[in-house]
Amino acid sequence: MNPTKFFTELKRRNVYRAAVAYGVVAWFLTQLTTQVFPFFDIPNSAVRFVVIALAVGFPIAMLLSWLYEFTPEGVVRTDDLDPVEARSGQRTTGRILDFIIIGVLLLVIAMLIVGRRPFYSQTGESISQKSIAVLPFENLSDDKANAYFADGIQEEILTRLAKIADLKVISRTSTQQYQSKPGNLSEIAKQLGVANILEGSVQKTADQVRVNVQLVNAQTDSHLWAETYDRKLTDIFGVESEIAKGIAESLQAKLTGREEQALAAKPTNNPEAYDAYLRGVAFEARYFSSFFSGDLEEKAISFFERAVQLDPNFALAWARLSRANAALSFGSNSTAIWRGAAKRALEQAQKLEPNSTETLLALGYYQYRVVSDLDAAKTTFGRVSKMFPGNSEVPEALGLIARREGHWDQSVAYFEQALARDPRNVELLSNAAWGYCWHRQFPAALKLFHRVLDITPNDPNVLAAKASIYGAEGNLEQAAKFLPEINWQTSPKFAFQTKIDQLRLERNYGEAVRLLQARLAQFRYPSQLEKGIDQVSLALIQHLAGDTVGAKVTAEQARDTLEPLYRDEPEDWASVALLSQAYAVMGEKDLALQLAERAVTILPPPKDAVNGPGMEENLASIRTMFGENNRPISTLTQLLRTSYNSWLEPCVITPALLRLDPFWDPLRSDPAFQKLCEEKQL
Repeated sequence: MNPTKFFTELKRRNVYRAAVAYGVVAWFLTQLTTQVFPFFDIPNSAVRFVVIALAVGFPIAMLLSWLYEFTPEGVVRTDDLDPVEARSGQRTTGRILDFIIIGVLLLVIAMLIVGRRPFYSQTGESISQKSIAVLPFENLSDDKANAYFADGIQEEILTRLAKIADLKVISRTSTQQYQSKPGNLSEIAKQLGVANILEGSVQKTADQVRVNVQLVNAQTDSHLWAETYDRKLTDIFGVESEIAKGIAESLQAKLTGREEQALAAKPTNNPEAYDAYLRGVAFEARYFSSFFSGDLEEKAISFFERAVQLDPNFALAWARLSRANAALSFGSNSTAIWRGAAKRALEQAQKLEPNSTETLLALGYYQYRVVSDLDAAKTTFGRVSKMFPGNSEVPEALGLIARREGHWDQSVAYFEQALARDPRNVELLSNAAWGYCWHRQFPAALKLFHRVLDITPNDPNVLAAKASIYGAEGNLEQAAKFLPEINWQTSPKFAFQTKIDQLRLERNYGEAVRLLQARLAQFRYPSQLEKGIDQVSLALIQHLAGDTVGAKVTAEQARDTLEPLYRDEPEDWASVALLSQAYAVMGEKDLALQLAERAVTILPPPKDAVNGPGMEENLASIRTMFGENNRPISTLTQLLRTSYNSWLEPCVITPALLRLDPFWDPLRSDPAFQKLCEEKQL
């Protein structure tokens, strides 16, 4: 056959056009299936079938285009047409193929335009293609007690990734809610606001470790990278570094020299010390996800202490030990113990690695939680933010500091920044929600608490938080719906106290007294401070109910509980304020006012904008109990225009609460107080 004549015949029969049209349509269908099939959870095997079918169909389509033509009478064999009809049919076929090519090309262009647009999370924010979530690693070890090891490996990989500025990395507190290797990765990715997900498994046997990882693009369900590591336990740091580097390369993240050094860091040469450290990390993660159970943090501390005993040069373990002790010192009545331990561990970390991100984080928490040096803490966390760009703790800490300084809008901005890196962190969501609540932005607070309930359904503390907001709005009926039967023995502290507040506002003193007496008689209190809180609450309720004798007896019991705490920690504003209330119920006016004024001196609003105004509120309530009007009303007027955490009310004082709360009954006949109650809800 003459090649020239053959190619001319291909052109005449529109085979070229058919090939182009088939290629364009095949490419379009391939792109469509890879985008759509994962959305409906159709397996990758179906995508492969489509690609193979299109490849097999190409020669068939070319053969058909050689043999047949489109005519007004339909599809006809080319050889059955006379030359004039053949030329007319070929022109018709050519036009049809041209329209198909143009139409599909327009669809391709539209797909390319859409494909270049960023993906969006469920919150409507664009999703970076350099974003990743590391799901909990599956523990494949025969010994299920080795689950801590899988948790620790995941945490350390996350820590390394978070130091890469070019990546957006979701924190572990958001990812730990998902089981390893879940089915619907695309939905999880949307919830977390990421494009990519890392799955993995860990198997530990004696001193051998096998780690499997795979990086998946959640939008296309395509595997970007996978690796299996079989190593000795002593080389586990190398595995963590290689995984982090593999992820960075797969996502085309740029690494600075400092970041490369951070990825390759080896914190200890002692595998037993590292094992103890990983156990501590696992317990600490559970501490933050369990609304701060002190028992879990103490277990973490014991393992961090074991790690530094095995390797006194383990700077990372010293830093985590300092942070754990600082966490327990924050609001604890055993602050002297935890403060001293936090300081000693910090000093050891600073001697070994003074400029590491972990040591600086420990320093920032020590400055914030232990010594309350907000300016210094702010400077330290600001420095860490430049070294540790993907860490959600830093903006959260800066948000807490900004709030204590009274910069409420700035605080909200920091929390939003932290939530972008840790969108399902219930601690973060709750912190941000309380900020809105104390700022009297109740709808925003309720929205965030609703997000928390999506993650932890029916959590009693979160339900109580919503009840406190409805109480602040004066809607006691709605508040009661979020406070079902409260069990004095099993209900969390905050939920129980919110129930007592609700009963007080409803003036149901009998039920409040019953619950408090049962709890005090049989509950095993974790600290004397918590016992003192319930004793003072009972004394105040009995006082409001008119049981003067019973109130005085209970107040004396509270005094006996709180005075030793005051002697040991004279700067502990919480025990001082509680003791002032106990003396007030006992009728000891001078002592009550003296202690209430001391609490204001210890924690003035400029020092702590969140809790400081509550000490002024406490002083106003005690003055009210002893028949004063002018100064309490003046204080309440100021507090109604102040954002803060109320000492007496469910969350923050409002005109509605002034109308409802029996604490303020002695002021009700005063026209100035009546005017406050009539003010529009802020």
